[in-house]
Amino acid sequence: MANGPAPFSEIGRRARDLLYKDYNFDHKFTLSVPSSSGLGLTATGFKRDQYFVGDINSLYKSGNVTVDVKVDTYSNVSTKVTLNDVFHSKKVALSFNIPDHKSGKLDVQYLHPHAAIDSSIGLNPAPQLELSAAIGSKDVSMGAEVGFNTTSASFSKYNAGITFNKPDFSATLMLADKGETLKASYIHYVDRPDGLTVAAELAHRLSSSDNRFTIGASQSIDPKTVLKTRFSDDGKAAFQCQRAWRPNSLITLSAEYDSTKIFGSPAKFGLALALKP
Repeated sequence: MANGPAPFSEIGRRARDLLYKDYNFDHKFTLSVPSSSGLGLTATGFKRDQYFVGDINSLYKSGNVTVDVKVDTYSNVSTKVTLNDVFHSKKVALSFNIPDHKSGKLDVQYLHPHAAIDSSIGLNPAPQLELSAAIGSKDVSMGAEVGFNTTSASFSKYNAGITFNKPDFSATLMLADKGETLKASYIHYVDRPDGLTVAAELAHRLSSSDNRFTIGASQSIDPKTVLKTRFSDDGKAAFQCQRAWRPNSLITLSAEYDSTKIFGSPAKFGLALALKP
């Protein structure tokens, strides 16, 4: 819903994306081939140290049905079938992996002008149950999520949060890690031609009273280049430069320096190339 709350997973996402999204300290290559017939193909290769893994993903859309099939280098096949608007404002998705016959899962999402509900159940004799809900509006919303393991009869997760959104800023307070961590995040969009945006996240561990602080910024160097920086209280500084060298094609350079690392190289570098003809 345009004026309704976003799903619980979206709470705090704006600040998380600025601080952590697309930071990659390995080598990654992605080639996407769209099609006017509704069938799109994406090939991804990922190199970490001396190991190389990859996958081929096909996405087919027809009407309100989307079929997503992914095959990786270990011959695992992941399939997800999504039906949008099955009923009013409802989305249903069925996913499973081959050869894992216990991996089936059914997801149902319902959007309402004042609520967003997501539920998931594993399609096996001892399913994992998950439920999340958010209530409010697009400006102010609060929500929670729980996960229950029927095998051990215990909660695998329970988190809660509240967010306040405006066009120029967003503030979020989260209780995460089964109530062990209190997180506060804030992102502000500065009214400048270069689109300067700053974000900060503070995490407080309730059981040990440990505090973690991360701050970052993003701005446009030119219409095709975005520069991001990130600093944290553990002595790490990260840098990212992303350039759209042609429409829908991106090259991303990431680097991180760890000032506390005594042995080994304190710096890490990564390169990601995404091509879309």
